[in-house]
Amino acid sequence: MLKDGTYAAWYKTPLDQGTGIVHVADGQIWGRDSLMTYHGSCQVNGDRFTATVSTKRHTDGRATVFGVEDELTLDIEGSCPGKIATYTATAQQVPGMILQGTLILTEQPQLASERTEQHPAFNPGKLPRLPKRLR
Repeated sequence: MLKDGTYAAWYKTPLDQGTGIVHVADGQIWGRDSLMTYHGSCQVNGDRFTATVSTKRHTDGRATVFGVEDELTLDIEGSCPGKIATYTATAQQVPGMILQGTLILTEQPQLASERTEQHPAFNPGKLPRLPKRLR
């Protein structure tokens, strides 16, 4: 199941590949990579999900993984049986080209207040002593 959270994204087309960050929450999906920002909506049904995402260029430079267009509408279908999702996407503006991708759920570090293991209080008297120097 595609859970709400932050995902590392990897994707490729026959032209190029890229990486980015994707956030999923409350039926919305958004993120960015080195060239584009993206946002849209997603629907989850068990292990399967679909999304419609619009992209917009934020940095000039190299071509996108689709090659020509800066603003695209992606139709995404995928599955997420655990912490890793795989998907395919097509862009309405580039018929026939398929993007393949992977989303990996980012694990949040446990906060100190949530940790269950106890550490003894710091006691400087228990530190080893350095040998005394002769003057």
